[in-house]
Amino acid sequence: MADAYAASGVDTHAGDLAVELMKKAVSATHGPQVFGGVGGFAGMFDMSEFKNYEKPLLATSTDGVGTKVAIAQAIDKHDTIGQDLVGMVVDDIVVVGAKSLFMTDYIACGKVVPERIADIVRGIAEGCSAVGVALVGGETAEHPGLLGVDDYDVAGAATGVVEASKMLGAHRVQVGDIVLGLEASGLHSNGYSLVRKIVADSKLDYTKTVAEFGSISLGEALLEPTRLYTGVLNELLAGEFGSSVRAMSHITGGGIAANLSRVLPTGVSLDVDRSTWNPLPVFRTLASWGGYQLTELEGTWNLGLGFAVIVKANAAAAITAQLAAAGVHTWQLGIIESSPCDADLPGYVTNAKGVDGGAVRLVGSYSN
Repeated sequence: MADAYAASGVDTHAGDLAVELMKKAVSATHGPQVFGGVGGFAGMFDMSEFKNYEKPLLATSTDGVGTKVAIAQAIDKHDTIGQDLVGMVVDDIVVVGAKSLFMTDYIACGKVVPERIADIVRGIAEGCSAVGVALVGGETAEHPGLLGVDDYDVAGAATGVVEASKMLGAHRVQVGDIVLGLEASGLHSNGYSLVRKIVADSKLDYTKTVAEFGSISLGEALLEPTRLYTGVLNELLAGEFGSSVRAMSHITGGGIAANLSRVLPTGVSLDVDRSTWNPLPVFRTLASWGGYQLTELEGTWNLGLGFAVIVKANAAAAITAQLAAAGVHTWQLGIIESSPCDADLPGYVTNAKGVDGGAVRLVGSYSN
């Protein structure tokens, strides 16, 4: 039967080899709460600590990394996509104040190349280890005829927990709160369809170097891994100033204003001051190649603003210092104000992802 399956294009032996190659990295994410090890039908996690919660709420998120994988495939470099996946999933969970506990992954490919699959999963495992999350299971599916030999896509899901009384969100935000911006590492994992169009229109080669990015290839520059915020933010929430955090926003698909609006209550507004940060060079370079103004890209790319944290005004300086000490450059984006009126506000975003939220707009000019 195995030979018959191989004749159809599915190599189960290659899949087994991929598991062997990734097993050590995956096992390294397992603490005493993980049961069953690698290779079981289901991952298991000991939830005994929940008995210490008054009202534990489970938080879950699922995501992928979009067309960024096309660049990884173009330069045959697959060891950073995993960190992108972890960031896209667990950094959504921390938005509500939850601590991610475990994660699973799914890889669909045209042909299982064991070393390639192992590189991807190793990256996922290393990302999980960096933020204290167990990688408890996954699946690699070979789809010959549906995907090309070198094609693949990745997705993942994670589960976390938060005490109900400590859940963050719009219900905690008040007028006068400070909105802090946390610097991105680069494009993260959003807007790559536009990136790829710009590169194609400019007739550039991902495997070649360009003057703007120095000695590394264009593809390597564009594969800069997504910054992981979960670890430092969990430490913040568990520490002295955790109770001063009102809400958070992960700046991903949909852009800056939309992702901030959805974590603010109706009846408040936020003017995000562009002059408070200098968009990273990768954004300026791509915008120049594509003939765009940076302001035209605020709904597509993060422009160097990867995350936002809304905090009590009297704790903003201390929280900024704590995050900076953890290696995350942080600055004040703006202040929560009362909405000037109940009608639609010109220039403001007030609805995103089906959520009626606060009114957010970007004002001023970017720093140079």
